[in-house]
Amino acid sequence: MPGEYTLPDTAESISACLNTRDEMSDPSIIAPIWLIKWMEIHKITLWGAADLRDFSTPKNEAGQSFPYALSWVIPMNPEIMAGIQNGPNQAYVDEYSRVNNQIDDLSVALADELKVRGFCSKPLASSDRTDTGNIKGDFPHKTAATRAGLGWVGRHCQLITRPFGSWIRLGTVFTDVELPCGPPIERNFCGSCARCVEACPAKALTGNAWHPRLPREEILDVRACDQWKKEHYFHFAKGHTCGICSAVCPYGLKVPNNKSE
Repeated sequence: MPGEYTLPDTAESISACLNTRDEMSDPSIIAPIWLIKWMEIHKITLWGAADLRDFSTPKNEAGQSFPYALSWVIPMNPEIMAGIQNGPNQAYVDEYSRVNNQIDDLSVALADELKVRGFCSKPLASSDRTDTGNIKGDFPHKTAATRAGLGWVGRHCQLITRPFGSWIRLGTVFTDVELPCGPPIERNFCGSCARCVEACPAKALTGNAWHPRLPREEILDVRACDQWKKEHYFHFAKGHTCGICSAVCPYGLKVPNNKSE
């Protein structure tokens, strides 16, 4: 759950974050036992609930927005991520696809579990451009994740978590079940670091620091990013992947089992 660690100011404090989980009180106080068990069974270690009542979400069967969402993280293989600092490769494309498929399967399963228990639910596809003109999906996974307290948005316009950096993919399921939410992350912890901005071959990152409600365009020129990928990496998933900005992020490079050092 998002309250399992306190966000420190330095990447060196990651190990301290990872050790605070055992110091928490009984997690059944803050979430239903069945949901905690579901996450444990599926080996999801970083997850939380987001209050989205102030946001426009996809609609339920009655045409109403969902008030809440469950958000979780699936980490990418750190060795593969560390290996794409100079550009994507087939191993990264395969890993990206594998994790996306895993998330989609988990999202459907969790949505079905919620329905069996009498709640409305709707899974959000892991990576689906439903608005091709604006190059975006039905709802930003990052919004649900920051509202759930899982991390913040870095200068590379991706979610950064303490345990896994930005070497992750996100899952989201909208629901009407009322759960303890957040607390939401309201600031970034990138400090003065701009390594991702400097590494972006498309020069698509503005260098601006994220804060809640900041438009994506203030951080990322999504069309410049998309065009570069299609022109230079079309042979990898038709130019839908790059990953350089995430690969050079210091929070990712601190991930345990990273064999790049």
